[in-house]
Amino acid sequence: GVTTDSHLYTRRNQGVHTSTTTMAAAIRRLKPLFDRVLVSKAAAETTTAGGIILPEKATKASNEATVVAVGPGLRTQDGTFVSCAVQEGDKVMLPEFGGQKIELGDEEFFLYRDSDILGKLE
Repeated sequence: GVTTDSHLYTRRNQGVHTSTTTMAAAIRRLKPLFDRVLVSKAAAETTTAGGIILPEKATKASNEATVVAVGPGLRTQDGTFVSCAVQEGDKVMLPEFGGQKIELGDEEFFLYRDSDILGKLE
């Protein structure tokens, strides 16, 4: 398997936030092909606005993610080239199910097709 150094990620507040160093390492080690997009999902909220800590089973998986790497695009049947609609650093909304889970060291990333991504968050 592909591994990264454990010191390349940081913990802030309640969630684990991917550092840019870890993202850069993931990009170097895994470059998506065709119209695939590598994303890092946002950590699920474990504390309510009132400060109540939620058990792991009660937390809802986040559908928001940050694009880490983007493939070059895809050729259609008539030969025209179509690039991906998202770019590195974009915040995106993902479907509830789908994507290929990829573990790089202690980090989890997900690989989606460009057409599976629901939209960009601004």
